[in-house]
Amino acid sequence: MSKSWHIVPYSESSGDLHMALDNDLLDRHSNNPQTPSILRFYQWTPAAISLGFHQQKYPDRWHEIAQQHQLDIVRRPSGGRAVLHKGDLTYAVITNVELDGKKRSHREIYEYICEFLITGFAQLGIPITYGQSGRGYIHNPSCFSTATNADLIIADGRKLVGSAQVYRRNSVLQHGSIAIAPDHHILTELFQTKVPIVGCEELLQNQHQNLSAELIRSLTAAARQHFQSEFL
Repeated sequence: MSKSWHIVPYSESSGDLHMALDNDLLDRHSNNPQTPSILRFYQWTPAAISLGFHQQKYPDRWHEIAQQHQLDIVRRPSGGRAVLHKGDLTYAVITNVELDGKKRSHREIYEYICEFLITGFAQLGIPITYGQSGRGYIHNPSCFSTATNADLIIADGRKLVGSAQVYRRNSVLQHGSIAIAPDHHILTELFQTKVPIVGCEELLQNQHQNLSAELIRSLTAAARQHFQSEFL
């Protein structure tokens, strides 16, 4: 992986603008291997439902629910299934697909990137680990209804972080939703089942006045340590 990293300042914007920026940053990185790797954190305003790039079908009633709760419906450049971006923090990492000069599998790259999340949450007193694929994953429209090995969960199996990837030439974009205060009412409305997701507010019991800022601080420090780089 590249040792040169750039951190993009935190921002709040619409899902369309965030996904366009992630896509543009990935394009730039994939067209120039010398471009620094990128880390950024952001939140969605207004709240939104994001669909995986290949997710063609979703319930018609989502349009009514989105209108009722003032949610955008946005398509991500990455794979995976639908995510509700309300009461969450999104991270995005764009970097090279090589580790120690060798091209690695998607799984190896995923685990390499996720280590900064695992380290950062451990420093906050929240141990997390990888989920396991659940039955019905392909047919379930919700990213949070089953914990796959592309997710990070707490000890009781509830999901804290859901991530997705897209590859372009020798570059990868991995971004994901970190739950802070999930809206269980809307999640149940959307997916018509109880969604096993837990937020940082519940886990940390309001120890921090500005939890989003504290998460960004802790995770940025963990990324700097894990990727062994000074961020530009």
